[in-house]
Amino acid sequence: QVQLVESGGGLVQAGGSLRLSCAASGRTVSTYGMAWFRQAPGKAREFVTAIRWSDGTTYYADSVKGRFTIFRDNAENTVYLQMNSLKAEDTAVYYCAAASTWLTFTSSSNYYTNENYRYWGQGTQVTVSS
Repeated sequence: QVQLVESGGGLVQAGGSLRLSCAASGRTVSTYGMAWFRQAPGKAREFVTAIRWSDGTTYYADSVKGRFTIFRDNAENTVYLQMNSLKAEDTAVYYCAAASTWLTFTSSSNYYTNENYRYWGQGTQVTVSS
């Protein structure tokens, strides 16, 4: 089993920045990468970004490309999401997730799909005021 704990959410003004953290524990060696998803009120959970462990390849949704950055601290088993130039539409609960199969990163249709991630954190609220 893998446990994921997010932190770093909060309230920020539009144009500001936040950094989210996702600390992983347990059998992290069984994972192949991690991702961030988000869910706004009344909307489906959507893919934000992911990172593949094997070569560090990163993937981003078009809506956050150029503003958000995912990166990993191997020593701390922690993945970060640096969010800059935040917009009101970025308001959501942000979840980190870990993939237990390399197949998750074989195509965009796979890494975009939340069903392809086995482990999930509890979520952290990000609110951007306009």
